[in-house]
Amino acid sequence: MAAPSSRRASTAVSRQASFHSLTSLLADAGRDFYTRGWVLGTSGNFSAVLSRHPLRLVVTSSGAHKGTLVPADFLETDGDAHVVRGEGKPSAELPLHLTLIRRRNAGAVLHTHSVWSTLLSERYAHQGGIPIAGYEMLKGLSGVTSHEHSEWLPIFENSQDMSALAQRVEETLDGYPTSHGFLLQRHGLYTWGEDLGEARRHIEILEFLLEVVGRTAAPRAAGASGL
Repeated sequence: MAAPSSRRASTAVSRQASFHSLTSLLADAGRDFYTRGWVLGTSGNFSAVLSRHPLRLVVTSSGAHKGTLVPADFLETDGDAHVVRGEGKPSAELPLHLTLIRRRNAGAVLHTHSVWSTLLSERYAHQGGIPIAGYEMLKGLSGVTSHEHSEWLPIFENSQDMSALAQRVEETLDGYPTSHGFLLQRHGLYTWGEDLGEARRHIEILEFLLEVVGRTAAPRAAGASGL
């Protein structure tokens, strides 16, 4: 049996390797999303669970350009949003990530600022969310097996009080246990997954569907206005 000090050293080495592995995967996601126009400038923020007990996350540092992420642009934080590794500070939206990790048992949380998610979060704000149904691409969402599925993306008014916003998100999502994401008004999309691979797939599926909804609604809106 290994001595306690040996086990601790082994765990530290393993966690170090996992940290660097996750930073590489998150940086790859950032480059991909940037080229698709989903995280221009310094917009967006990403996180992935490094360990559950104790809770540790790998997160993007605030102000980092997602198209050019390097290891120094990542932090390790604890379950209280305190930085335990790296220089800089996490996004003020980290409480939203922590809420999703705890309430949805997410292994990764991704936030994008695409044109379509921003436009539709304003257009449908009066409804409190966006219903999306009947599209084959819905089957790319975890647990969805039919195009007849109806996905509801709640929309929340944006706020600078992230603790209060996280509480509203938690309370609302508890009422929609099958939802895979939500929108912040005039802001963007949040989604998550069991792991980073699933979260990336959900981003791709939801961004596709939001663009379809937006492009489909645009001609109707133009016709109604007499253009």
